[in-house]
Amino acid sequence: MRPDPRGEREPVTPIHVLIADDNPVVRAGLSTLLATTEDLRVVAEARDGHEALHLTRRHAPDVILLDVRMPGVDGISALPHLVRLAPVLMLTYSRESEIVREALLLGAGGYLVHGEFTADDLLRAVRDVREGRPHFTPSSATALLTELRASSQQQRTMAPSTERMPNSEGFGLSSREVEIMDLIASGMNNQQIAGACFISEKTVKNHINRIFAKLHSTSRSEAIARWLGTARPGMAGHG
Repeated sequence: MRPDPRGEREPVTPIHVLIADDNPVVRAGLSTLLATTEDLRVVAEARDGHEALHLTRRHAPDVILLDVRMPGVDGISALPHLVRLAPVLMLTYSRESEIVREALLLGAGGYLVHGEFTADDLLRAVRDVREGRPHFTPSSATALLTELRASSQQQRTMAPSTERMPNSEGFGLSSREVEIMDLIASGMNNQQIAGACFISEKTVKNHINRIFAKLHSTSRSEAIARWLGTARPGMAGHG
């Protein structure tokens, strides 16, 4: 409840949450945790992806907490259908890089691995994912970066040698700037990069300014072209 200017408390409109997990102990634990705060309310629990889709259509939740491995229709199979109806936060024990990558490509708004977040982290993630702010736990963020770097390296390897630009050491980027440049090249915006790297958007902007200066670029597209080695020969940098 929030106090209004007259000293009265206004009712809080809760965020409705659906939990999809085949483990009843996990579902019970999540329901108990979400019940500790007045702005979150569990409206349904599902045991697999098929039931999750049915209950989502019935209850219209604001956020879906979705496990990956479930009998019948698993989370990855249900994900592309669920994201059309509500934001989805993956909440799972699965930390394999290919699964993290697939979940995000299919539209998941975040990826939390059990054992890597606190109760407060989860509550914050549910609220943020509803607003489009992504959340990742350490192993899922690492898995994502590993996939992005592998993809980036493959693109650089495939680029014609006459067009290949210097590597990250040649550009003089720090290890953190390399991570952020890989995320830029993957198509992430500043908000998504902040969530993946656990830093503020302001810090992301500061890193990007330094990256652009080192890559002699004035735009994302120009920086990406130089980073991936696809810049045209003789492309002039600015600034």
